[in-house]
Amino acid sequence: MVRDLQASESFYRAILSVLDIPVLSTDKGYFLADELLVSSAESPTALGALTGRHHLAFQAKDRGTVDAFHSVALANGGRDNGAPGLRAYHPGYYAAFVLDPDGNNIEAVYQGEARRNTPSVVIEF
Repeated sequence: MVRDLQASESFYRAILSVLDIPVLSTDKGYFLADELLVSSAESPTALGALTGRHHLAFQAKDRGTVDAFHSVALANGGRDNGAPGLRAYHPGYYAAFVLDPDGNNIEAVYQGEARRNTPSVVIEF
């Protein structure tokens, strides 16, 4: 849940477009991005109180996308929480961190070429 739904939606639309994740707006006090639901305190999906600080990590397709994520986030209301670069978590962990308008830690990470052990599931409506 966020304090300012419009500011958050603007921020998330900007950063998630870099990551090729679509955002769906609603007129019900929330928006959706894949499995992420962000709501206002007034939304029926919320209980009226901010839930606290969260850390969300999104996979990026390459290091350039991590760099772009960081730049776009800063240009759209985010605050720097770790410039793009290698991290000591494990070899090849390249990430950037920003704080969203509510202070949540948002990360884009590239950990090398993705390899799947099973085919992707495709859901069509």
